[in-house]
Amino acid sequence: MRRDRGHVARVADTRAPAEPGSERQAARRERILTAAAELGAEVSYDHVQMQEVARAADVALGTLYRYFPSKTHLFAALFDSRVAAFIAEEWAVPADDPVGTVAGRLVTLTHVLLEQPVLCSAMVHASAVNHTTRPGSDFQAAAEMLCQVVLRNLGCADPGTEDLTAVRLLTYAWWGVLVSTLHGKTSLCEADAEVRLAARLLLGGRAAPSGPSR
Repeated sequence: MRRDRGHVARVADTRAPAEPGSERQAARRERILTAAAELGAEVSYDHVQMQEVARAADVALGTLYRYFPSKTHLFAALFDSRVAAFIAEEWAVPADDPVGTVAGRLVTLTHVLLEQPVLCSAMVHASAVNHTTRPGSDFQAAAEMLCQVVLRNLGCADPGTEDLTAVRLLTYAWWGVLVSTLHGKTSLCEADAEVRLAARLLLGGRAAPSGPSR
């Protein structure tokens, strides 16, 4: 690897991120994400330095670039991680009012992400850039996770094309509201109302008669 002025050369961000092959590597990757979250909550995306992330995570800079070839990869992956953790820990699947539950969970997810606005801005920026330049990754991955849990809420074991489209549109509507709120164009109260309205309009009548399944 070429060195320039005492720094390790940046790995080209066209390379696919490596996947952890052991528990130790997975733990190392999680340390990197944790360090990025802590630094990203304190300073803006542009001011986060990969060297500082590596130092805070106690890993070599080359290791950081192995898992995250660019800062964009890093914060987009952090967004995915935050959405996945919320779904795993906070997304209940009750037996009644599935549409109301979906709306309520999306509202809560918005609030959780906006608790750290500087970090949220970094994750949103990275996810938008990565999705634009690499279709099928990053926010698309988070959107797919959200789509799957919404379909479970609705009890759609075998969703049709219109069901899939409606759920996908809801995830993108939620994303748009999140971005608008983050940029100060929509108040949090307005955001809550808009997400709930989108859920009613797009999902109303789509829940299975027997209720959602776990």
